[in-house]
Amino acid sequence: MGGAVHLSRRALLGGALAGAATIGLGSRTADADAPLGSRSPGPGTLPNPLAAPGTDQIPQITNIVVVMLENHSYDSILGMMQGRGNGFVLGSNGRPTASNPWPKRSTDPPPFKDAVVQAFPMPNPCQVPSHPFNTWEAAHVSFNMGRNDGFVKSQSGPVSMGYYDQTTLPFVNSLASVFPVCDNYFCSVMAQTFPNRRYLMGGTSLGLIYDILNEDRPPNGTVFEALTAYDITWKNYYSTSPSSLIWLYQINDANFASHLVNTSTFFTDAAAGTLPAVSLVDPNFSTGSEENPQDVQFGDQFLSQVVNAVMSSPQWPGTLLVWTYDESGGYYDHVPPPRAVKPDAVAPMLAPSDSAGSFNRYGFRVPSGVVSPLARPDYVSSVVHDHTSILKLVETKWNLPALTYRDAYADDLLDCVDLVNPPAFLTPPTLAAALDPTLGDGCLTTGPGTIPPPAYVIKA
Repeated sequence: MGGAVHLSRRALLGGALAGAATIGLGSRTADADAPLGSRSPGPGTLPNPLAAPGTDQIPQITNIVVVMLENHSYDSILGMMQGRGNGFVLGSNGRPTASNPWPKRSTDPPPFKDAVVQAFPMPNPCQVPSHPFNTWEAAHVSFNMGRNDGFVKSQSGPVSMGYYDQTTLPFVNSLASVFPVCDNYFCSVMAQTFPNRRYLMGGTSLGLIYDILNEDRPPNGTVFEALTAYDITWKNYYSTSPSSLIWLYQINDANFASHLVNTSTFFTDAAAGTLPAVSLVDPNFSTGSEENPQDVQFGDQFLSQVVNAVMSSPQWPGTLLVWTYDESGGYYDHVPPPRAVKPDAVAPMLAPSDSAGSFNRYGFRVPSGVVSPLARPDYVSSVVHDHTSILKLVETKWNLPALTYRDAYADDLLDCVDLVNPPAFLTPPTLAAALDPTLGDGCLTTGPGTIPPPAYVIKA
């Protein structure tokens, strides 16, 4: 392992390194704890063994766009979307029935004995600074052996039960109600931003569970290296810093920096019809990624800008856009993460205070979906996905070898599209407009309000 570089997540994604240089195998099941050598497929496996690596397997799709926001669970963003997807169950009062006990052992003392925090609407678009928590330990306490009743008990505290709805985030709710939404899409690991984004790009975190960088290189490299090796064009569009540098060693490649361009260029390229084969589009991680304590409406606005640029592009007929969030951020979700295939034999780098565990389980669900003229109308995908599903999609499209066991077994998201019938969304639909956060109530100055609202704290 290389030496750790102690740059915080905010330091990297906030700008410290800005300017640095046949179709799918379908879903599979496997024993998550089986010896790695006993599994097939594995690293190096081609989606289509009968075709040469690097050859186009899905000509209907010409370019793939990936947008990854930050730190929200499925329930915290889409839980109130009724009649579509596996969100909250509502009681007769119209409120979610979901709740967690508020024990003495919490970030804040409960107002009375046997207090329970019900899932509650956040008072405004702003969030509490530094909470909820997205650490390995917080996630495992929240998970509580599959009961998902430890969120308030964990480092996340009562704010973990907060959620937003379509009145606050109209665009993402509209997007998920028109285009396919994935209600069984889990983040790749019960850990922070860097580990989860590493899975997106390399199929493994290589043991990392914290937002600490090192110069490790995964044995089979990253998807960016594979794309370059087979002359498949790609760019990482960024505002503050390129998230591709979460695999820091790539900065040593003199050619790597040529693929890193400002997000403003994405909109120019989309309008001109010159987007590369693969685009990773990063938000402004300081203000528009939706991480706390940001105003989440800036993230909704950014997502709307990217999606609308793609739908207006001359390349729209062949585009497939995947939007998601890197991890749940400590916010409540009612679906226990299922078991997952270990990516490799590397164990998690646990601190002495961390709960025991391995990489044989996904993290909590995150909001995700597919936008494309080829998308299936009125479709909810309940196939189990994680970030390596995006990796697998790219591999399936260009018949690239799997990087780890995780992406070798991943589903490639192609259940969300129809490659046989005429495109349902060749004429792009009209989606709800995002609210302009600059015209809001100034919550970044006044704060997120009273959390949790007293009306949502009841006695067990």
